[in-house]
Amino acid sequence: MKISCIITDDEPVARKGLAGYVEKIDFLSLAGVCEDALSLNNLLRQQPADLLFLDVEMPYITGVELLESLAHPPKVIFTTAYEQYALKGFELDAIDYLMKPIPFERFLKAANRAREVLSPSITAPVAERDIYIKTGEKLVRILLEDIIFIEAMENYVYIHTTHGRYLTHATLKAVAENITGPEFVQTHKSYIINTRKITSIEGNRIIMGQASVAVSRGLKDSVMNTILKDKLLKK
Repeated sequence: MKISCIITDDEPVARKGLAGYVEKIDFLSLAGVCEDALSLNNLLRQQPADLLFLDVEMPYITGVELLESLAHPPKVIFTTAYEQYALKGFELDAIDYLMKPIPFERFLKAANRAREVLSPSITAPVAERDIYIKTGEKLVRILLEDIIFIEAMENYVYIHTTHGRYLTHATLKAVAENITGPEFVQTHKSYIINTRKITSIEGNRIIMGQASVAVSRGLKDSVMNTILKDKLLKK
């Protein structure tokens, strides 16, 4: 099953770049490209779509204003140069919020998230829910559900769990490649957290029981989007 998508951006270079990204991903199908929100509004009457890659600041009407005007809008991934619309994106149930310039790996992550939301039946099942790490002279089995957060310390990694803390000689990237599950999110170059273990969020810090984990400025919008999706109490 392919996800039909429409790109809307008033910048020709941005439209071309996003279209090139869509072509590289086998489960996306480009149904249309628009240069402003009014054109998108007209196209949606003729060409339904599963997913919108939608700029915010455009002539005549913003992407946010158009989305609010639709009775049954498609799912949306915002693509913008403006951070101030991130909270509005949460309120509009956006799948993701991409800040320009958008690298392909970040676009791919958003597309995979859209696939999970729109096509759950075709996503790969989670094969493993545990990992083995070498600590000292022994191998220790750790259940992923027990992990609270993972902390990088130069060439070592601490894995903080509900049963204790384990030190292993590895990089954060290497550990991340062996962890599966949407609950694991990298918040900083030195931290990966299990969002199911969050106690509270205070500014740029995420409280995990007695520990406090940093959120980097560059990752804050995507991290908050992932954590708060479908969980933020609306007034």
